[in-house]
Amino acid sequence: MTSTILLIDDSATVLMSMETILHRAGFVIAKASSGEDALAQLQKGLKPGLVITDVHMPGMNGIDVIRKVRALPGYQFVPILVVTTESQQVKREEARAAKATGWLVKPVQPDDLLKVVRQILPNG
Repeated sequence: MTSTILLIDDSATVLMSMETILHRAGFVIAKASSGEDALAQLQKGLKPGLVITDVHMPGMNGIDVIRKVRALPGYQFVPILVVTTESQQVKREEARAAKATGWLVKPVQPDDLLKVVRQILPNG
């Protein structure tokens, strides 16, 4: 069964480019342009095998998204990958404390993104 990946980013360009890369690799993609939109989709029953979120977004930032997703019943162990321009160690530690699974700094090369996603979702 193909895992669905939920992409969360306020940049339509980033969403489109990551969707293209992952879709070509055979993944099913759900997209959210904000943390609030992502949480609404999850609360309506979306069950992704992986969540990929940006950190810097208007409204709810990516760290808050991680905390809120982790608080939802059944989402404590869903892998969450942070893909962001942020490279500060303090932000990484904040994401890790919120229980993020991994961290990639933009711009991410397609092969690097796919390698990490396949490590997280080996049966993708």
